[in-house]
Amino acid sequence: MNPLLFSLVQLLHTLITAYIWIIIISAVMSFINPDPYNQIVQAIRKLTEPVFGFVRAKMPFLMVSGMDLSPLVIILVLQFIDTFMMQSVLG
Repeated sequence: MNPLLFSLVQLLHTLITAYIWIIIISAVMSFINPDPYNQIVQAIRKLTEPVFGFVRAKMPFLMVSGMDLSPLVIILVLQFIDTFMMQSVLG
């Protein structure tokens, strides 16, 4: 196995995992409604809202009883990409 390819896939795996955690934090923040002027809150929103907005625009049916399921869809897609990528390189 090519060490460069393995390193790149491992780096992508780490980035995907980190972004999944950012999405989870953003979803939890939507329940507790933190101070919108907090810099950390603003950074998390800037990292997630463009992706959430894209998914909401493409799949408006993900709004169920006032709950936005777009974070769940994004996490599932990222998990699929991560698993597929790791299996392709390691498999």
